[in-house]
Parts: sequence; structure tokens; C-alpha cells
Amino acid sequence: MDTVILWLKRDLRVDDHPALVLAAARGAVLPVFIIEPDYWARPEHSGRQWDFIRECLLDLRAELASHGLPLVIRQGRAVDALALLVAETGARAIISHEETGGLWTYARDRHVAAWARGAGVVWHELPQSGVIRRLQSRNGWAGLRDAFVARPQVTLQGARAPVRIPPSDPLPAHMGHDPCPGRQRGGRTDGLRLLQSFLDGRGLGYQRGMSSPLTGADMCSRLSPHLAFGTLSGREAAQTGAGPHSIRTGDAKAFSSRLAWRDHFMQKQEDAPDIEARALHPFYDDLRPRDPDATRLAAWAAGETGWPFVDACMRSLIATGWLNFRMRSMLMAVASYHLWLDWRASGAILAARFTDYEPGIHWSQCQMQSGTTGINAIRVYNPIKQGLDQDPGGVFTRRWLPELAHVPDMWLQRPWDWQGDWGGAGALAYPRPLVDAVQAARTAKAAVWAVRGQPGFREAAFDVVRRHASRKDSARRFVRDPVVTPKPKPEPKQGAFDFG
Repeated sequence: MDTVILWLKRDLRVDDHPALVLAAARGAVLPVFIIEPDYWARPEHSGRQWDFIRECLLDLRAELASHGLPLVIRQGRAVDALALLVAETGARAIISHEETGGLWTYARDRHVAAWARGAGVVWHELPQSGVIRRLQSRNGWAGLRDAFVARPQVTLQGARAPVRIPPSDPLPAHMGHDPCPGRQRGGRTDGLRLLQSFLDGRGLGYQRGMSSPLTGADMCSRLSPHLAFGTLSGREAAQTGAGPHSIRTGDAKAFSSRLAWRDHFMQKQEDAPDIEARALHPFYDDLRPRDPDATRLAAWAAGETGWPFVDACMRSLIATGWLNFRMRSMLMAVASYHLWLDWRASGAILAARFTDYEPGIHWSQCQMQSGTTGINAIRVYNPIKQGLDQDPGGVFTRRWLPELAHVPDMWLQRPWDWQGDWGGAGALAYPRPLVDAVQAARTAKAAVWAVRGQPGFREAAFDVVRRHASRKDSARRFVRDPVVTPKPKPEPKQGAFDFG
């Protein structure tokens, strides 16, 4: 029986794995995961992401072994690793899932495809989500996505391993120094536990609770890293969430909706792989200096902006690798508007901090929260008001900013105005704000709106709508001919950084 190489990427599971099922039907299956040093050297990737993936791989190794299959690990460039495996096994076919990644993985896949054609190796890629490759139009996309999610999950009925298994490289213990004591654990076992506990009751109140940093960590599903690296499939999560033992109807619908928005944002990246490098609306590409203010960027990244709630959110993210979606959006918006930092620089820092970094969601959201899409509302978060609204008792802020523990509630979100003992032993070891929040927001909004008034802006925005917007509503907003072109469906107010 011919050997078929199963190239694993963001699909670290056995259940509902179309590529694995096809490989088993075509020949003896050799599952392979390739650790690519150039990939891990990029600024948006981090040790905490690798630690999660490593745990996923250990769990996957045990899953595959229960089906009589090995897991081969190789380190190096993908094209070199695959070429060597082909030489070692005589395999003439590689099967994998389509990957909606960043520009780096897009270029790598093109390189692998060129090598495979030249070597006479068939590389077959299958979809594993509602994202559609080479989509010609967003018209009708939602129906196609929903149809994919509604199909039965695929099950591995039987598989054979090759007679000769090539040697495997060791799994690195770490990928750089990146302490994250509150990081979620990887692996399908943990993903299933989270899904079940969410549906058993943890998700009750999901609609209301997911926006708050006080309740979001418990009420959100926390499945985002498991979906990002494929220990669970999106179809599995959607079908289980809609099942008879799910949470109450309103919360279940909200969960289902967030899963749909997840595919919607990933489709944008699939349609425009350069979304991480270029503004969706070209008029905004150089809105902010490409070389950002280093002092502001460093203070924001360290959680030392002088706005307590913003800094608490950043420090929480540093320590846990996760933050609820509204607070992710606020961090990005504060960086972009109040601190006037280019979204590419701040976006890479956030990407590395997120254990659940999903390029297709991340870069769309970075642009939405920075006002560079040309079609979304300009959302400027007041950093002081957000603290008062989202953390009225100061519990979250004091947890992550212990230096402010003794500041009274009424002054906690603006401690620089507190009439306490500033000069003696009670002086605050906490910085004043980098900029005046009100004036900075006013200046930023004026600059963004000025671009929208330029000749040709409307026509370019129309092109963004045509290529990337949802299609569920009837026409009007950026369109000249409402009969021909539909208006985009309004996207979630606070975005969908982690889908929920």
C-alpha cells in the first residue's frame, strides 16, 4: 500500500478531520508535524503559543497511537522536510487541510506547491472550516458557510501506518523565554472539557457576561486557542453547541453567531492575504507613522500607560495569554487612537501575547479597531470611562495593579487627581498618563474623518464592501446602485477578536 503523508498544521486532532479520513482511504498514513524555525522567529509568534501547541502534539500523539498511527516530528523548512520524507518513504501524495494563515505561511505554501509540481508529488488540500478558497464573490457566502457547518462530521473508520516509519525529531521543551503562568493548557482532552463545561452551565449568561473582564474568563467558552490550533473543529463546536444538551437558547444563539463571525473574519484574510501588512482601505495605509513612537509603544506593551484599567488589561494578558474580546478591542483602539501607534506594530505585540492567535481574525480586528477599513464605525474607547463601566468596584484593576490597591474607588481610574499623600511614604509608584485622553481622542478622530472626506474615498470603500463585507442586509451605505450591490451586515460592535 502506498504511503500518504498527512501534513498537520492547525488541525491537531483525529475527530472530524477530513484530511486524515481522505489519507486513510488513499494509502498508509504518515502524520507529520513540521517545526519551522523561521516561522517561530517572527514577532507575532511566541513561546506561549508553542507551549500550547506542544501540549496539543503530545495529546495528539496518544490519540493517533490509539489508531495505530505514529506522529513524526521534523524541524526545518517545510519544503526540505517534505522532500526528505518523500525520499525516505517513497510517498507520492501529500494531504493537508487548507490553512488561512499570514503572509509567511502563504508564501511557504506557494513554495511547497511549486516543489510538489516539480517533484511529481500530488498535494491535495481540503477545507476544514467555512472559509472558501478562491471565492469569487461574497454574495451567497454565508449560505455556503452554513451548509459546510451543517454537514455530518467525518469519522476515521480505519487506518494503516506505513511499514517503515522514518525517524522523528524531538519536541523542543520551549521556544524562547515567555513566562505565562495563567496560560490555558493545550490538547484535545482539555478542549473537550472546556466545551462540555461551557454547555453544562458555565456559559449561562454568556450574552451578558462575555463583555466584562470580571465575568468573561468564566462565562466565555475559552475554546479560542483550541479552534485556532484545531484540537476541536469549528463544525464540531457549532454542532455540539446547537445540540439538545446545550445552554439556554439565547446564549446558544450568541455562541453560534460568534462562531459564524469567526469564519467571516477569516474569510477576509483568505481573500486578502496581505491584510496584515496593508490597510484594507488604501487611503489609510500611511495614516500613522510606520516607525511608531518607541516610548509610547513600550509603555503600552508593558501596561504602563498611566490609565489604570488599560494597564490592568495588558498585564492580565501578559500573565494569562487571554483577554475577553471587548478589552482586546479597547487595547488596540487606545494604541491606535490615543497613542497614535501604527496598527502593524501594536498588532504584532498583541498577536504574540495571545495564546489563541488566529491570523485571519487578528489582523481584521486590528484594522477595525484602528479605523483603517474605511467601512466600519470609528470606535474610540475612553480609557477612564471603560474602567468605571467595566470594573466599577476596582476588583480587576487592583488585582493587576497592586500599587494602586490603597487608592479609593472614586479615584482609582484617575489616580493622578487623587488628593492623597503624594509626597510622603504613600506616594504612588505608578506613572501619569502618556497623553491627555480627551485631546488625543479628539485629534485622532479628526485625522481619521479627514481621510474619509478625500476625493475617491467613497469609491475605494465601495470596493472594500464588495470584496469583504457580509451580505445579509439590503443595500444603501457605500453604494451608488442599491439595486445591484447589497449593504454589508453590521459587524459586532466590539469586534470578534477571540470569537467568544
